[in-house]
Amino acid sequence: MTTSNTAPAATAAVPCDEAPELVSTLEHRRFGEFADAVRADRYIGLCYGAPGVGKTISARSYADWQHVRPLLGKDNWLHQGTARPDWHTIFYTPLVNASPIRINKELNTLATRHALLRAESVIDFGTGRQPHGASIHTELLVVDEADRLAYRALEQVRDFYDRSHLGLILIGMPGLEKRLARYPQLYSRIGFVHHYRNLNPTELARVVAGWPDLGLNASDPATVETIAAITRTTSGNFRLVTRLLAQAQRIAAINNLDRLTVEVIDAARDALVIGTA
Repeated sequence: MTTSNTAPAATAAVPCDEAPELVSTLEHRRFGEFADAVRADRYIGLCYGAPGVGKTISARSYADWQHVRPLLGKDNWLHQGTARPDWHTIFYTPLVNASPIRINKELNTLATRHALLRAESVIDFGTGRQPHGASIHTELLVVDEADRLAYRALEQVRDFYDRSHLGLILIGMPGLEKRLARYPQLYSRIGFVHHYRNLNPTELARVVAGWPDLGLNASDPATVETIAAITRTTSGNFRLVTRLLAQAQRIAAINNLDRLTVEVIDAARDALVIGTA
C-alpha cells in the first residue's frame, strides 16, 4: 500500500478546538462537571492523566480559550460588544522554569484583562450599571502543565488563588497528586480530584464512527474490524487516535480508497511513531 509523502494528502481530522463535538466524550463531560464544581465552590481541583488523553483540549474548550485568548492580547484586549457572560475561565500554561515573579505578573495581567473583557457582557455601558448578582471577576483559573512548576512557583500560584477568590485547577501527569501531598499549605486546599482516563472501547467506537470523512458505517462488519484495529493501536488515547486517523485519511486518499480499512490502519500505524502514552 502506497504511503508516499509526495502524494496529495487527504483532509486531516478537524482539530478538536474547532469541532467540540468530536471530544464530547464521557471523559470530556466528566471534566466539565469537575470544573463546574471547582468554579462554584472556589476550591483547588487537581486533574491528572496520561499524555494525550484530552486534558488540555477539554480545559481549553471549557474556557472557550480559542475565542477568549486573542482578545487578551497586548494590542486588542478590550473589544466592546465581543464578550460573553460564559467566559468565566482563564487558561494558563507557564513557561518551563518560569519564575514566581513572572508567573505573578502574567496571572495578574490575564486576570485584569479578563475581568475588563467580561465586564462588557454584564455592564450596561449606557448607564454604567452592573446587574444585581452579576460578577465581572474571573471565576476559575486552569493551570496546564503544572508538573513543570517548582515549589516556589507552585506557592506563587497558591498565593494568587488565595488573594483572588477564584477556583483553581492544576493539570498534570499521573504522580502530580503524590508530589503535591508534600506541600501541606497547597494540598490542604484541594477539594476535588479528577483522573482523566483513556477512551473505553465503546466510547472510542462511537467517536471514530462519528469522525468526518472516514467512510465508516457502524452497521458494516468491516467497520467493526477497522475500529478494533484502531483500538488495538491507540488503546483509547485521544491524541494517538487523532494522529492515526489523520495519517490513515492521507493513505486512503493516496490509494483512491473511499473508506478506511484494517490494512489502511496498519499502514498508518507503521508510518507513525507510537509512544507509550
